[in-house]
Amino acid sequence: MEQSASDLIALCDDLREALIRCRYDADTLLETLGADAHSALGRSEPVPVRRAARDAGDLGTLIRLFLLADTCSRADVAAALHPLDLDRALAAGLLEPDGDGVRAGLDLRPLDTGAGNRWILSDLDGSIRPRPVDADHVIGVGQASLSLLQAIPTDPVDTLLDLGTGCGIQAVHCAGFARSITATDVNPRSVRLAAATAALNGLDIEVVQGSWFEPVADRTFDRVVANPPFVVGSAAVDHSYRDSGLDLDGASELVVSGVPDLLNAGGTAALLASWLHVDGQDWRHRVASWLPDHGIDAWFVQRDVADPALYVGTWLRDGGLDPRDHETQLRAEQWLDHLDGADVVGIGFGFVYLRKIDGPTEVLAEDLSHGFADPLGPEAIAYFARSEWLREHDVVDARFRIEPTTALERVYRPGEEGWQQVVARLHRGSGPAWQHEVDDLAIALVGGMRADGLVLSELVELLAAAHGEAVTTELTTAAAALVTSLVRHGLVLPA
Repeated sequence: MEQSASDLIALCDDLREALIRCRYDADTLLETLGADAHSALGRSEPVPVRRAARDAGDLGTLIRLFLLADTCSRADVAAALHPLDLDRALAAGLLEPDGDGVRAGLDLRPLDTGAGNRWILSDLDGSIRPRPVDADHVIGVGQASLSLLQAIPTDPVDTLLDLGTGCGIQAVHCAGFARSITATDVNPRSVRLAAATAALNGLDIEVVQGSWFEPVADRTFDRVVANPPFVVGSAAVDHSYRDSGLDLDGASELVVSGVPDLLNAGGTAALLASWLHVDGQDWRHRVASWLPDHGIDAWFVQRDVADPALYVGTWLRDGGLDPRDHETQLRAEQWLDHLDGADVVGIGFGFVYLRKIDGPTEVLAEDLSHGFADPLGPEAIAYFARSEWLREHDVVDARFRIEPTTALERVYRPGEEGWQQVVARLHRGSGPAWQHEVDDLAIALVGGMRADGLVLSELVELLAAAHGEAVTTELTTAAAALVTSLVRHGLVLPA
């Protein structure tokens, strides 16, 4: 039976007291389980976790109850949740009766979102204890949520919108840097659980039900974050957390094209999105077409591209379906037929960063599928700052300095006369670890940059003289284009 949001919210103060008393937080969880059992938890292997929690008292009971979906005795759970009354927890749907004992009715897990411990309430995902995935299922701490969480800029803002909040994980994370937060979702169950997640963490977050942009019509924000239902498929909704009811990549197009109207001047957005790779088309042109001609600086970061078969199989398993089942195979056939009918050869996935500007829209869409460790959030803000500088300055009249982590790499292979260079690259050792192939002239040009040195036009003149060449428009234009790309990626910086 569906319970009201007020039932869960009403018990959050007592529940928080119990969680604090038991030290049910991210750091203590790792300390108690140890690295090996904690890794087993991430792999959905319950036995090592259960063994590690065996002698952990009330904390061990909470681990078994909420992280392993075990049935526990009423006495043990009552002791662990004190001062929360067991019957209140059952009535609110936090717990469910199971024979003589009780088990979790909701997933409740600690998470360090970067601003200290938070607790996240969501539906049980079946990873440990198999269970059906309902249409209004509210997904919890999943990989997509975690990737967006790590990619959101955390510089302070006044107002923030979490569009399609789900369980509220992004909203509670953003409370660490945003003064006022509004979270929306079309799913009433998501609204209920997001409101309870906020209350459990003692946060004042406005949570509103409604479809897409309707709940915030005529409002604007300093930042918008969104993990929309971006799964590429037919215009059907099997699970609201992933299916939009819009065909193919229509959900991503709707969000990317609509968010600019929600931004204040200078406001930014961080979004998860998917886009089609259509036979004979450049995916970068596709995503750029989603934006207005004026007013947006956009950075599309493609982190992965999946072939249709892998994509369909992954999302069918995500819905709890067995690929060996005949009905599942029929659905896979229909899904792949739909993609094939649209000439889809791949599905891209990644982040979209937007900034509201006063000028023609600028778009950089690039593939960053290589590995890098630094989060993208701070880099997005730095990227927009560099982009703004480029709009306001002529690079040929400016001085530059080399970013401290930028290195020159040369690759050699054996040849008939010994080692022969095959490529030279400038490689930035921070952020997304960009690389730019360069020739000897470009190497000399960048090597001559000093904060108190020559402006770019003077450097070009010096290099041309050193090589016995005249300074031409073509040479200056090529140097300006090179430096512009290096500045945009942060390998060199304005002095």
